[in-house]
Amino acid sequence: MTDALPLARTRRIGPFEVGRIGYGCWRFAGTPVAAAREKLETALAAGIDLIDTAAIYGFGETAFGEAEERLGDALADAPGLREKIVLVTKGGIVPPIPYDSRKAALIESVEASLRRLRTEAIDLFLVHRPDFLAAHAEVGAALEEMHAAGKIRAAGVSNYTVAQTRALQPQMDLPLVATQPEFSALTPAPLYDGVLDLAQETGLAPMAWSPLGGGALATGQGGPAPADRRDAVLAEIDRIAGVNGCGRDAVALAWVLAHPAAPVALIGTQRPARIRAAMRAFDVRLTRRDWYAVLEARLGEAMP
Repeated sequence: MTDALPLARTRRIGPFEVGRIGYGCWRFAGTPVAAAREKLETALAAGIDLIDTAAIYGFGETAFGEAEERLGDALADAPGLREKIVLVTKGGIVPPIPYDSRKAALIESVEASLRRLRTEAIDLFLVHRPDFLAAHAEVGAALEEMHAAGKIRAAGVSNYTVAQTRALQPQMDLPLVATQPEFSALTPAPLYDGVLDLAQETGLAPMAWSPLGGGALATGQGGPAPADRRDAVLAEIDRIAGVNGCGRDAVALAWVLAHPAAPVALIGTQRPARIRAAMRAFDVRLTRRDWYAVLEARLGEAMP
């Protein structure tokens, strides 16, 4: 069969129905208010309503928390915009410690994020990375307390292993609704480490960060893979793009979206035109053979 793989445009994350391409604001530090607002409004007009940020974004560029501050400025500058988006932020990374997910630290992080974002509640809060020195029971207690207080509406994890996610969930009655792994045609680890299988088993929504391999699947430069494997993947992506009459980025995003766990792909471009172009992913006719050809190119061998 050569039928195209289905690419649903929306999915549920806990109580929210969201578009399956989300907009990441990790590069918002230093962005003028008007430019930040333009990017958000462009995203919404294109059908991108999940907006992702984190307390740490801005560290090493200007200041810890500045990406949240600039996003908060943009939301304040456009009354009514906040109600149109599903706002995601993360906490628990505190350089140079580097991680602190103790109960008091997570609560303090959320309260600081609320101030920077100028909002009364975070729609979805994720523990950014696992803190090996924080007991799962303490992390769970923090998430439950913040949810009960109305500071967060839903909770999830980011960069957690399957074992870490399974260990955290029984420590609280509040269900985890999302997991955020790095996932792209250059970083296919979630296919093998169980993260996407757990998502299908439990209903967790995967939120794929760096779905374009740090931009390498659009530019052909750099990326989290050896150059020969990257170039082999790009050759397959270019072939598929030629058949579909679209750009590389649309094919690379379609490859992530095609997985049956229904990932949300988080893009981070700062160019409004590229935000709009990302939606071309849903028009890509990606066959089952196409999808596996891309994976085989990354692995350097045929599937067993």
